Amino acid sequence: MYTFGKTSMSKLKGVHEDLVSIMVEAISVSPVDFGISEGLRTKERQRELVREGKSQTMNSRHLTGHAVDIFIYKDKKAVWEFDEYIPVANLIKAIGSDKGITIEWGGDWETFKDAPHFQLSWNEYVEESKTPEEESESIGERPSDTEVPSEDS
Repeated sequence: MYTFGKTSMSKLKGVHEDLVSIMVEAISVSPVDFGISEGLRTKERQRELVREGKSQTMNSRHLTGHAVDIFIYKDKKAVWEFDEYIPVANLIKAIGSDKGITIEWGGDWETFKDAPHFQLSWNEYVEESKTPEEESESIGERPSDTEVPSEDS
C-alpha cells in the first residue's frame, strides 16, 4: 500500500538488514502510512538525547543499528498517540515472527511505553551488539531497570 520515501530510506542506512527487511515489508502492507524517524545513532547523538532528557540510557539499541523509531502519518501529519501505533506494531511483530525474528516493541515495555520504538531482540542479537570501533566498551547489554528508554531511544 505504501513505500518509504528517500528520507526514511536514508534513516535505515546502517540498520541491521533483518530489521530493514521487516520494516520495508511492513510499510508495503500497512493499513496506515508511517516513516522512519531514526535508525543508527552515533554515540554523540545518544549523549545529546540523554543530556536533553529524551533518552535515559547510553545502551540504546540504536547505537548498534538494532533499533528504529517510526512515526505514523495521518492527514499528512505525524501522529504520536499511543493507540495509533498498536495496529502497526502488531503488523511489524507478526512479520518478524513469520521470518523467525523476535521484534521488541517499546509499547510493550512495562516501565516506559515507547510506541515509536522497535528493536531486534537482545537475546537473539547479543553477539552483534557492539559497535566495531568500540569493541572494548560495553554498549550492547540490556539496559537495567533504572535505565528506562525515552521516546527517542
